[in-house]
Amino acid sequence: MGQIFPAHKRHYVRGFLHGTVGVVIAIMLLGILLWSVGAIYFSNLPSEEFRAVAAIFFGAAWIVAFAVFRNRLRTTLVFLATFAVLLVWWSTISPSHDRNWRSEVARLPRAEIHGDLVTIRNVRDFDYRSENDFTVRYKDKTYDLNDIRTVDLVLSHWDDIIVVGHMILSFGFGNGDYISVSVETRLEKGEPQSAIRGLFKQYELIYVLAEERDVIRLRTSFRNEDVYLYPTRATRDEVRALFLDIVKRVSQIAERPEFYNTFVQNCSTALVPHIEKVRGPRDFDPRMLLNGFSDKMAYDRGVLDTDLSFAGTKARHYINQYVRHDDRADGYSRRIRPHLTPQSP
Repeated sequence: MGQIFPAHKRHYVRGFLHGTVGVVIAIMLLGILLWSVGAIYFSNLPSEEFRAVAAIFFGAAWIVAFAVFRNRLRTTLVFLATFAVLLVWWSTISPSHDRNWRSEVARLPRAEIHGDLVTIRNVRDFDYRSENDFTVRYKDKTYDLNDIRTVDLVLSHWDDIIVVGHMILSFGFGNGDYISVSVETRLEKGEPQSAIRGLFKQYELIYVLAEERDVIRLRTSFRNEDVYLYPTRATRDEVRALFLDIVKRVSQIAERPEFYNTFVQNCSTALVPHIEKVRGPRDFDPRMLLNGFSDKMAYDRGVLDTDLSFAGTKARHYINQYVRHDDRADGYSRRIRPHLTPQSP
């Protein structure tokens, strides 16, 4: 063994491994420090000015500590102990249903299940004149599980950004009804939308249950997003089970508020557990986080009901083209589905 790895080479290997481990640890500590700074700034401390000063002081103090003190192990242990205390404090910050909500998310949906009938309270059905000018309208509606037929995957993109998007599931019934499920941030009046803020308990979570002429039309006709609607190959039993699992979750959130999280509890990652309960767990795919590619992931896994190439599927299911000259609310669900006819390669 000594002949295979001479002493000077063994020394080199040990040095390389030691250096690599050191870099990995340094990156991990930097990540913890950055998260801690963000957690302090976006915490429930009294004022924004105080939070900013506290966050800067915390970050600067630990950078100086690691630069000055020679005993890195002791410094690291004290830093991790401080981080543990921060986590305990952070865990005391709780979500709430009692805030000054924006109209779009002011009412939480609730579900009542009586045999094969599911009554959804507060189905959103706004009448839009522009993105920010609308008539607020909620309603209660009962759905027959024996009549459920399909679930479509809806994906929208904004500002020509491809890597991220917003995912919606839309359930279809034999009588022509559709109800869409959109997992969103529950914004307060005047509160800005931010992916960074979404990492730090700044938003509560809401499952918006809405008519397609509300939640999808808002995106095609008023926000000018690029929206794709893909039929799936889910069986009626799978669609029924998926719908039931989601409405049960809706009732849980109505009883006990939860925080939205940009990575682990967002518009797509919140829906994936429901899908996996029905179809079984799948290996992790990075496209779950870069959800702008979730349609390609679904295509690769055989979820989408199509015989075309992905490029052909995407072109066919781009629904803006079907409502470009007629985006009225009446008959909207029918007009966004002329492409759901027998396909030819």
